[in-house]
Amino acid sequence: MRELHADVVVIGGGLGGVAAALAALRAGRSVLLTEEYAWLGGQLTSQAVPPDEHSWVEQFGVTRSYRALRDGIRDYYRSHFPLTDRARNTRDLNPGAGHVSRLCAEPRVGVAVIEQMLGPYRGAGRLTVLQPAAPVRAETEGDRVTSVIVRHAGEDVVLTGPYILDATETGALLPMTGAEYVTGAESNAETGEPSAPATADPANMQALSVCFAIDHVDGNHTIDKPGAYGFWRDYQPPFWGARMLSWQTPNPRTLETSTRSFTPNPDDDPWLVEADQRVNPGDGNLWTFRRIAARRNFTDGFYPSDICLVNWPMIDYFEEPYVDVPDPAAVERAARELSHSVLYWLQTEAPRPDGGTGWPGLRLRGDVTGGPDGLAMAPYVREGRRIRAEYTVVEQDLSLLIRGDKGAVPYPDSVGVGMYRIDLHPSTGGDNYIDVASCPFEIPLGALIPQRVENLLPAGKNIGTTHITNGSYRLHPVEWNTGEVAGALAAFCLNRSVSPRAVRNTPDLLAEFQHHLSADGVELRWPDVSGY
Repeated sequence: MRELHADVVVIGGGLGGVAAALAALRAGRSVLLTEEYAWLGGQLTSQAVPPDEHSWVEQFGVTRSYRALRDGIRDYYRSHFPLTDRARNTRDLNPGAGHVSRLCAEPRVGVAVIEQMLGPYRGAGRLTVLQPAAPVRAETEGDRVTSVIVRHAGEDVVLTGPYILDATETGALLPMTGAEYVTGAESNAETGEPSAPATADPANMQALSVCFAIDHVDGNHTIDKPGAYGFWRDYQPPFWGARMLSWQTPNPRTLETSTRSFTPNPDDDPWLVEADQRVNPGDGNLWTFRRIAARRNFTDGFYPSDICLVNWPMIDYFEEPYVDVPDPAAVERAARELSHSVLYWLQTEAPRPDGGTGWPGLRLRGDVTGGPDGLAMAPYVREGRRIRAEYTVVEQDLSLLIRGDKGAVPYPDSVGVGMYRIDLHPSTGGDNYIDVASCPFEIPLGALIPQRVENLLPAGKNIGTTHITNGSYRLHPVEWNTGEVAGALAAFCLNRSVSPRAVRNTPDLLAEFQHHLSADGVELRWPDVSGY
């Protein structure tokens, strides 16, 4: 088998993997980066999910490199798209004018900017990207991972390096390397979390979703009726309060059944959209909620329609888990069938405000999302495997109800910051939404240090959180921050011939590493946000 070697091997090219690669490269190290899908960027691109971010993202609370990604997306629109003068001259341009984020944009733009950020290192020969490539097995000696074998272009390739980073969406390397990990819900007795169940359930994980993009134009664009449509049309989960294919869904915060609205291409002004979920969750009107292209941001007539990104409650597939099951591909196929069924319902049977049913003019925009079946290229995986870490973040660390005015627990080993409510979607164990207000929190380095394995680092959603706190730590800017720290830590350890465990547990090394992070634009503490 062909063998490739680098200082840092990053398996998984989502947001965490890209950030990890960039951090190690900035520190002068060589990197091997692999990605299973045709696009780098994970949540932002192949999964087609606009960024879920906190209210202060334009001022502080993200790393410098994540801000560069966001600025790059806006600059790309200004350089390549026919924006209106008002849109072009707005510093905080929101191309989609979606309510969910101050930066709703098309996935391909994110791909282009990520490639721009990585381009110089590819040209210099310091970055090698294998794509598409997926890990198939790993080799270990004692407490160290010696190699990861990936399947690329029909052959197995052996990747070696002193540090291996798992930036996959599911924590795929953890079982391959024998690293200790956990899945699903821990028990209240284990974690002490108020929202944890009495009994642990490793198979109880958040729903899998396959997103898709649509617009609304003249003509009949109705897709073929999916085989499972009859099942999904009549399906009513016990906690839903209505049929799943309806405008009635649980309110994530109150759990009461609420009615959503849907109006393609509303006559709205994108400049009146306030994308601040503290003020308005924005999910009442599903068309504008995750809109990724607002036609009025572009010169008249250039976009015949807005482009709406469908990541709605109805596409959450919580019938079975996706991780640690015999056939995850079959689970993904079922989730895709649900998404196609939702689209078919929208086109044929969904109640319209005028009393009619269905919008046959809704057109599936597979060209926007890149998937061969018209849906997103990759499924949106909210929860996968998590390492058993030196420190595990629990609900008591960040819950607003518990912490109150004290704010989230400050960590002496903080390596970043984040902010998002504890937001768990319905799960495979039959749970409804779990939504807990949180305080602005820190990311402890201990959550990135496995209990035993020495040279394997998590670089995404697979850090030491629980089923509950994963709901806050799984979002775009925190995943990027986590990956950036993992890449920086690997480079730091190589430069000083020390282990990640030693960095965390040696005060002088920890202070030096934190200083390095700060100098590179990683915020370690929150400012006082009471006035914002």
